[in-house]
Amino acid sequence: MNYKKLGNTDIDVSTICLGTMTWGEQNTQEEAFHQMDYALDQGVNFWDTAELYSVPPKAETYGHTEIIIGNWFKQNKKRDKVILASKVAGPMRAYLRGGGNNYGIEKLTQAINDSLKRLQTDYIDLYQLHWPERNTNMFGRLGYEHKDENEWNKFEDVLGNLQKFIKEGKIREIGLSNETPWGVSKFLELSKEKGLPRMMSVQNPYSLLNRTYEVGLAEISIRDDIGLLAYSPLASGYLSGKYRNNQLPKNSRIERDGDFWTRYNKPNTTKAVDAYYEISKKYNLNFAQMSLKFCEIQPFMTTVIIGATTMEQLQTNIESVNINLTEDVVKEINEVQKIYPNPCP
Repeated sequence: MNYKKLGNTDIDVSTICLGTMTWGEQNTQEEAFHQMDYALDQGVNFWDTAELYSVPPKAETYGHTEIIIGNWFKQNKKRDKVILASKVAGPMRAYLRGGGNNYGIEKLTQAINDSLKRLQTDYIDLYQLHWPERNTNMFGRLGYEHKDENEWNKFEDVLGNLQKFIKEGKIREIGLSNETPWGVSKFLELSKEKGLPRMMSVQNPYSLLNRTYEVGLAEISIRDDIGLLAYSPLASGYLSGKYRNNQLPKNSRIERDGDFWTRYNKPNTTKAVDAYYEISKKYNLNFAQMSLKFCEIQPFMTTVIIGATTMEQLQTNIESVNINLTEDVVKEINEVQKIYPNPCP
């Protein structure tokens, strides 16, 4: 396994991070336990979850993933072996603390305490804001339209609120998710100016089908030591090749919840996936491993978050750290990007 520092901390995290959002929906607790056992044995010490999981989000499954992780900690007594990341949801439906914004001190207090209870732990290593409270582009939305009509907690107030829990020992570090270059820059600026806690990571999408992070955010990541935790590196499975030639595997995300997983179902997805697949075939590489390794080797990358519903998928994904992408492979990948630039932003 490979490791990198989390932001400018002394915390070493594996460059493969165990994603957990299928646990409690597509995966049972028993299956999740097997995944955690195997991942830890392979040197994966970084796990990512969220209060909102499992996904697709529903009132009846809210918090189930954290409960499963907590049950594993209780059974295995290995909390100290894991760098655990979780997230507080942004503005949300009524079933989550009455709806609306969640980064004020009252709701944030409830969110953290509830997560700690479900996770059966005294602390969370990395606590992330799942998405912005303000009106901005996220989850693949294009065409920014400036609107300041909604109320949202000021960045310095949010940092001050989080500082309280850092001082109490309930969280160690903080991070962002689904954030823009402006948002990341403002958080970093205010942390420095006002002596407030510093964001250490950005969890945004990055894959062969969506390299928009390279515009703006990549420079911030490198210059300011706030690396990317890449989610959807396989674009919901499209970059494993399992949906090629109109295949729809049983119990896959698209087969189960196709109306929810529409982000990567775009006009040029099939063409781009086929072109990348041909590169993997030409160089005798596993397609999923090539896709993951391309993410891992980016200079702005801290970790690549993998999600698997089967042990075979998990083993394949973790093994991606051990493959090599030659200059020729990377060059051909970049040529496809020129033809089909970011088909799934």
